[in-house]
Amino acid sequence: MNTGRKHKGRRLGLTSLTVATSGLLALLIGVAFAVLLWAINDANTSISDRRASRTALVNAGTMEQLLVDLETGQRGYVITGREGFLEPWHAARKALPAESRQFTDSTTSSGQRDAAERIARDVRSFLDDYSIPLVEMVRRGDPAAGGLEQATEGKRRVDALRALFDQYMADERVQLAERTDAAGTNSHQAVLAAAVGLAASTALCAVFTVLQHRAVVRPVRGAAAAAQELAGGDLGVRVPSSRIAEIGALGTSFNSMAASLQDSRRRIMESTQAVHRRTARDLHDGAQQRLVSLMISLRLARELLPDTESSATDLMDQSIDIAQTAINELRELASGIYPLVLTVKGLVPAVRDLASRCPVPTVVACEDERRISPTVEANAYFVVAEAVTNAVKHAQASRIDVLVEFGEVLQIKVVDDGIGGVGKADAGSGMTSLADRVAAFDGRLTIDSPPGGGTTLLIRIPIRD
Repeated sequence: MNTGRKHKGRRLGLTSLTVATSGLLALLIGVAFAVLLWAINDANTSISDRRASRTALVNAGTMEQLLVDLETGQRGYVITGREGFLEPWHAARKALPAESRQFTDSTTSSGQRDAAERIARDVRSFLDDYSIPLVEMVRRGDPAAGGLEQATEGKRRVDALRALFDQYMADERVQLAERTDAAGTNSHQAVLAAAVGLAASTALCAVFTVLQHRAVVRPVRGAAAAAQELAGGDLGVRVPSSRIAEIGALGTSFNSMAASLQDSRRRIMESTQAVHRRTARDLHDGAQQRLVSLMISLRLARELLPDTESSATDLMDQSIDIAQTAINELRELASGIYPLVLTVKGLVPAVRDLASRCPVPTVVACEDERRISPTVEANAYFVVAEAVTNAVKHAQASRIDVLVEFGEVLQIKVVDDGIGGVGKADAGSGMTSLADRVAAFDGRLTIDSPPGGGTTLLIRIPIRD
């Protein structure tokens, strides 16, 4: 009787232990996933806020560009009196109402909205109270249009507006930095929650059966291996789906985290490209415009000199040549930072322009040329530029072929007839940097480079509308 009761108690104890172990496992997993999902939700909120900040910065840049177009157009017209210089002025004047509304509607806080509304009013005032009257004065032939007072007034207004734009963008970047820091903290919490869940699950699953081992431990090991690859820099790694609900949710959360990290790297590259675009734009709209104005003035002065003044005309011709050389060099510099042809005409014309300047004969082929997302175009262009540069520097090639194909996936093949022997992790040839750039946009890089057999790079980047 006592033995039976003791045996019965043992079975109840084993059952209780099993229930307690399962309950503890469920509790730990539930808590870990709750924290993880909370962190991911918070991270998604931070990402949305950052996207709003980036949109606000883009719209602010567009408004500032309109101001630049108004100012440079009217200035060129005042200097030369030629209607052709007013084309950007007319375009900016037509686009201003819609861009002003978009600019003020994209603000991310009440303070930024007040600042944006003030900027929009001041830009409108610059157009209505200064720019339009000045253009009309030039058309009437009023000599006061080119006077010092008008020039000083225009410079004062433009400088004040640019200061407002700079302050607005600086404030927005502060908010963007704060949101980026918040996203980093949330990602850390997500990783910590995932690590705690994995550790607890692995420890408790050790007491389970072979079936549980196959159902739980193997997927967990797979997730751990993926985490190691993720820590090694492969942000494209993903955890396969599982039939077990908890493990499936873990894989989904891990994949969301990896995708978030990959998206962060993509945004960093996009920010870098935005800086390049802005730098090239500043060169074009600043120094280049001034040089163009200088050359126009020199040519006008040259036309006023009689041909009998040979010394003066020779000096003016030399000055015009020097100014033109400076403009050409500045355009080349801006093209190296972010080529204008990429923005205006797209990927394939930009690659052809790159090939025309390559010291190694380079042939570009594309049968279905079309425009795609500017972000993908820019990333693909710099991937090709880096691949061609690597071939020129390291491959000892006599010919480079670039094949571009559009579809659901942008496929680019760069082939050279050089010495080969290049590996994906070959830092000396820049393959690591190139692979990282491709992976940042969910792309894949394949290298075929047998020693002595040349090198073929196949780049595949998904096209997003």
